[in-house]
Amino acid sequence: MSNNVTVVGNLTREPELRYTPSGAAVTKFGLAVNRSYNNRNGERVEQTDFFDVTAWRELGENIAESLSTGSRVLVTGRLQQDRWENDSGEKRSKITIVADEVGPSLRWATAAVTKTSRGGPGDWQNQSGGQEEEVPTGA
Repeated sequence: MSNNVTVVGNLTREPELRYTPSGAAVTKFGLAVNRSYNNRNGERVEQTDFFDVTAWRELGENIAESLSTGSRVLVTGRLQQDRWENDSGEKRSKITIVADEVGPSLRWATAAVTKTSRGGPGDWQNQSGGQEEEVPTGA
């Protein structure tokens, strides 16, 4: 059974970058996914679904550095359901997307991609001398 999801939407709030006590980066942001369709009566219906997205380590740092509210992105990841009990004893749950990949949507925009040089020994970026390299996108 697969638990993969891909969504395209707009950031609803600035990415929030934090670090765990062990030093791992984690970034969280909101995503609005819009959809419109004609119902059985031929009326145009607009629907918006909202998701919370979590990205870890270098991906999270790159998101915090690159994206802002309103950015249109593609997110691929897995769904994760968190469950808890509130102070009143009520059971609550929330589904979050844990991102594996996040990229800009190039449907109505262009983007310039720059490789980062973070990381330590054995990091794939450092094998090329750790220099940033601009990779053009679109044409």
